[in-house]
Amino acid sequence: MKKLIRGLLDFQRHTLPSYRATFARLAKGQSPDCLFISCSDSRVVPNLLVSTDPGDLFTVRNVGNLVPPAAGDGQSTADRSEAAAIEFSLGFLPIEDVVVCGHSSCGAMKAILAGGAVNGSPNLEQWLAHGTPSLKALRENTQVGAGLPDADRLSQLNVLEQLEHLKTYPIVRDRLAAGTLRLHGWWFDIGAAQVHAYRADLGRFVPIDETEGDRLLTELTPEQPTLRAVQ
Repeated sequence: MKKLIRGLLDFQRHTLPSYRATFARLAKGQSPDCLFISCSDSRVVPNLLVSTDPGDLFTVRNVGNLVPPAAGDGQSTADRSEAAAIEFSLGFLPIEDVVVCGHSSCGAMKAILAGGAVNGSPNLEQWLAHGTPSLKALRENTQVGAGLPDADRLSQLNVLEQLEHLKTYPIVRDRLAAGTLRLHGWWFDIGAAQVHAYRADLGRFVPIDETEGDRLLTELTPEQPTLRAVQ
């Protein structure tokens, strides 16, 4: 807590002056263009990883970056707070992209891999049950995360499973069908401080280095119509 207080004072003394205009603007409303779903793990800091400012990301964080699927009526099968965040961000904010980001050495994945039982933590145990489909995928999949420890392989497969869970929400399906939303699977290697992105064409996660970053940026840039020369 002492570190938090000292950090707050440091922010007020040294950082806040350069952000006053930003916060004054944000006081009138927010307009993030990305919903970022990640683990609550203290080592995963979305704004630090992608160098974003206040107002850039709408974030949802929970143990294991899990997304409980919706039932046929569109109601979440578990956590209403996360479902509310999905509906609010996609329905009332200018969100164009959703990122689900897992990470290496994830305690939630290790617990799921060990059977999902957590003595003395019934809520956590029930929450981790949403990772069961990912464990099933691990037992069936031999490509994604090949060469990594099982917990990290499970973490990568879990990212892909949560993207599928997102698609069970009517608002996500509608936005995808309309071409106004993109889904992305990311995975953060803590030790290397390297973010990887899932490449469906390759069937694996690849590091977002300069080359991959340029490729992704090109994919996200709409093609400009060819202008005919004036005669």
